[in-house]
Amino acid sequence: MADERTRRKYLLILSAAVSAVVVWAAIAPIDRPTWLLENALFVLGFTVLVVTYGKLPLSRVSYTLIAVFMCLHEVGSHYMYANVPYDAWCRSLSGFSIDAQFGFERNMYDRFVHFSYGLLLAYPMREVVLRVADVKGFWGYFLPLDVTASTSMLYELIEWGASSVFGEGTGMAYLGTQGDVWDSHKDMLLASLGALLSMLVTALVNWRSQRDFGREWANSLKVHHPRPLGEEVIARRTRKLK
Repeated sequence: MADERTRRKYLLILSAAVSAVVVWAAIAPIDRPTWLLENALFVLGFTVLVVTYGKLPLSRVSYTLIAVFMCLHEVGSHYMYANVPYDAWCRSLSGFSIDAQFGFERNMYDRFVHFSYGLLLAYPMREVVLRVADVKGFWGYFLPLDVTASTSMLYELIEWGASSVFGEGTGMAYLGTQGDVWDSHKDMLLASLGALLSMLVTALVNWRSQRDFGREWANSLKVHHPRPLGEEVIARRTRKLK
């Protein structure tokens, strides 16, 4: 009971921190229509977390990773991703220019957040996959990576659809390609790389701490149902019905 109270207190503090960032982002954003579009998926995601909390409460680690990503996204929604002044902030604090050091010719905040999508959210996705699909071994690492890549692709399609519906003004601001025709491909690649890194770190930690890690991994790659599926299954079911 004490652990549950501690957990609830932590989640309340986390929610308050995210709410503070959301309120800040909502105050005089650079472009209000783009801010509304950016926050549509935020509202959907937050609603899913609230609705599923009763039956599928996540770990504090997962909620923390999700909260960090939400805050990063809110910063992007406030300034519009292509205008986040991260380089000016860095120069003001340390005199160091990220863009000059790495030769960036465009605002890279959107690239950073797409990478963070995979890096921060693959672990919560893994937790959901393990607890709902009850997979083990290899599939407990591959499926979160697969879900990250597929949802990243889905988001790029949503961006494309929004840009088509809302036109060159709000739509293109939301799309945020900054003139790069390969922007969507690079975003999906970065999200996948972030997820891959997250799963590699998770696998390394589990390998060091889980005694049966190798056996579980090997067992997950065995063929457990040797008979073919598809038309063979349909034929067998049809014969049973006769």
